[in-house]
Amino acid sequence: MNQVKPLPGYLVQRYHGWKATGYAENKAWYRRLASDGQHPRAMVISCCDSRVHVTSIFGADQGEFFIHRNIANLVPPYQPDGDHHGTSAAVEYAVNMLNVAHLIVLGHSSCGGIQGCIDMCKGHAPELEGPNSFVGRWMDILKPKFDLVAAEKDPVTQAQQLEKHAVLTSLENLLTFPFVKSRVGDGLLTLHGLWTDIGEGGLEYFNPEKQVFQPV
Repeated sequence: MNQVKPLPGYLVQRYHGWKATGYAENKAWYRRLASDGQHPRAMVISCCDSRVHVTSIFGADQGEFFIHRNIANLVPPYQPDGDHHGTSAAVEYAVNMLNVAHLIVLGHSSCGGIQGCIDMCKGHAPELEGPNSFVGRWMDILKPKFDLVAAEKDPVTQAQQLEKHAVLTSLENLLTFPFVKSRVGDGLLTLHGLWTDIGEGGLEYFNPEKQVFQPV
């Protein structure tokens, strides 16, 4: 553990600033969260990308969302094989333990994971193809959907199309989880697909009736 270092100074300063203001002004609320536990109404599965700020987009407070972040906001298919499955564990906890009412998958523009998937599919990312690439093997979840956007010539449009297919893939895979499918069928849980344009601040939702993403 000798390689573990103290927290960078700028983060220490920011912490003390928050403790003296944000926490001090809302101390009762934080103590209530600590004593009463969490009771979020929704789980949000979003990308790890530092530009995607879920709570800011929706103006949410602490305790309002159960948030899971991973590369390209992907959900793998249900696979109870005894291996390590962080995303699947988060979904299980949110649905079975926290009884969330909504599962939201949030994709975004300029996603590096999606671009990596495109590069792999075009043969331009050998570093992601090897068995030792965690990112590459994770993006294998989405690779079959590249055929749906392969004909698109504009690279930005192609990336945005695949970003939205990533959201739909995650929604499809969520329904392979028995406990998700049963609660959706019983009307106790709803699934939602969203995509946000970082530069424009736009937000689109998937309309299942028209099978397209539309502005919120």
